[in-house]
Amino acid sequence: MKNTDVNNLIRDHRRQWRECLYVYPVIARRSRGMSIGINLNPRMECTFACAYCQVDRSVPRGLSEVQLPILRDELLMAMTAAANGGIWREERFRAVPKRLRRVNDIAFSGDGEPTCMKNFDVAVQTAADIKKQMNLADVKIVVITNATQFRSSQFTRALPILDANNGEIWAKLDAGTEEYFQRVNHPAGGITLDSIVDDIAAVAGGRPIVIQTLFMLVDGMPPSEAEIKAYTRRLRKII
Repeated sequence: MKNTDVNNLIRDHRRQWRECLYVYPVIARRSRGMSIGINLNPRMECTFACAYCQVDRSVPRGLSEVQLPILRDELLMAMTAAANGGIWREERFRAVPKRLRRVNDIAFSGDGEPTCMKNFDVAVQTAADIKKQMNLADVKIVVITNATQFRSSQFTRALPILDANNGEIWAKLDAGTEEYFQRVNHPAGGITLDSIVDDIAAVAGGRPIVIQTLFMLVDGMPPSEAEIKAYTRRLRKII
């Protein structure tokens, strides 16, 4: 398989698979294999409005509440299809090279901030239960998050579940200064960079954490040297 074909597979992160409402398998560069995505935001709600976000919030929005029994059935279907090889016979994944034909993780991501869901911990427990049912202890549960809800009750309840089930947190940090943070991430009212960094540091104190950063051109210019230095100081506070 040509590298261009692999790159096309990796770029295909459509949220649609079969008739599912919430679950969408993708081949991810991050996971070096298949990631079973879970979209807990059919209404595309988020606490950020990042300048680089690709979610089209002008389209009609989906269901207001995530139906956990449906989520469970969809996740079990996707995990089973990957385990028995059926998913690799589907047109979308037929050309995936053998080295990538593995499920690396179940990832809470999607069209908004997943940890905003009031029973986020129940969704995480659902993923953990399916992993246990299928004897897939090595499969990670990944939470891709902007870290704005780290003090929320639903996230606090989810942490021990993640810790006990090969969980991994990917926290967004795109800025070093408050001005640049507001310009790039456009957070909801009252959210500051100081609070984000404090909360990431607190969560990282109890477990490994991955920092995910996107530096981009703003008005044709990359982040300044002063901004990068401020960003590295934020990282040092976290670690």
